[in-house]
Amino acid sequence: MDRYSQINESISRYVTFSKEELDILNSQLEYREVPKKTIMLHEGEMCNFEAFVIKGCIRKYYIDSNGHEVILQFAIENSWVSDISFSIYEDRPSHTFIETLEDCELLIFSPESKEELFKQAPRFERAFRILLYRNLSVTQDRLFNTIAKTAMDKYLEFLDHYPSLPQRVAQHYIASYLGISAEFLSKVRAKIAKN
Repeated sequence: MDRYSQINESISRYVTFSKEELDILNSQLEYREVPKKTIMLHEGEMCNFEAFVIKGCIRKYYIDSNGHEVILQFAIENSWVSDISFSIYEDRPSHTFIETLEDCELLIFSPESKEELFKQAPRFERAFRILLYRNLSVTQDRLFNTIAKTAMDKYLEFLDHYPSLPQRVAQHYIASYLGISAEFLSKVRAKIAKN
């Protein structure tokens, strides 16, 4: 399996592309191996990449006014990570950090390489627009769940979306993502195990 097969399959879910178009996509991507515990983006920096995860796990987080880390996203295989809302589209420094939690293999776009892709193969604009809408939908669902659901429901939904993550990342990261304390998450997990 070549290093582009996952991204080609992923992007082709939304729009059907010819082999020539996929070759153009692949030619605009930079393959990068990034070791575990690498901070790829610091708060206050401009984010100049969009990364597709071939292998590994990444977290995107910010530090709140009390100095606590708040995890906004986990990016695992076949997902994207960036700070498109601030740096890429609004040309403002990021409020977030992006850090690898495992050794990662990534395919990376710069804003310039993505623009070049759209010039050479315009149908990719449609696919990336659909990806952007899906991301917005996921973000809205997450906001709704944070406000409206119980800790138990949030954790069960988390397991639905990320069944392998509890074995891959520390429990306090999952608790941060869910907006609860690690101690409370332990109680939730114990209750699930009992049932």
